Amino acid sequence: MTKKLPGVIGVHHIGVSVPDIAKAREFYIDILGGVEEVAPLEWADNPMIDAIVGLPGSAARQFFCRLGNVQIEVFEYSAPRQAPQDANRGVNEYGYTHFAVQVEDVATVYERIVAAGLPVHTAPTMENITIEDGIKHGYTGTYCRDFFGNVFEILEIHATPDMRPI
Repeated sequence: MTKKLPGVIGVHHIGVSVPDIAKAREFYIDILGGVEEVAPLEWADNPMIDAIVGLPGSAARQFFCRLGNVQIEVFEYSAPRQAPQDANRGVNEYGYTHFAVQVEDVATVYERIVAAGLPVHTAPTMENITIEDGIKHGYTGTYCRDFFGNVFEILEIHATPDMRPI
């Protein structure tokens, strides 16, 4: 008999460190439409949190927001301070390269992103979505960057064997 190992239930959240939490709130809540479901948190001189994050003497402000089926946890650390992030860091660099959000209407979300002055790598290719018998098929998307250079992807996905929707 094979013993079943405890497994992953799902992705609870993705953590992002930013230099300006107010600007991050504008991005995640006002532009992407995230919803805060719990109160924000602040800490300093907390040995338990310092041990968890591996940063002695840490201090930060944080908020969670829900984007559909996943939460984003956003931190602004005041201690220890870090060097500025390269806003043009290539997605080929090691580590997490981006997160993707599935949206109902990629063109509308893209326009909101552009109107906010955020950088986009290219406009989504709308020709990849077709309509047959009144049903949309295909998918399209593009990479964009938040106010700090973090890369995210917006995707619109319809019935297609090439990509699974949420």
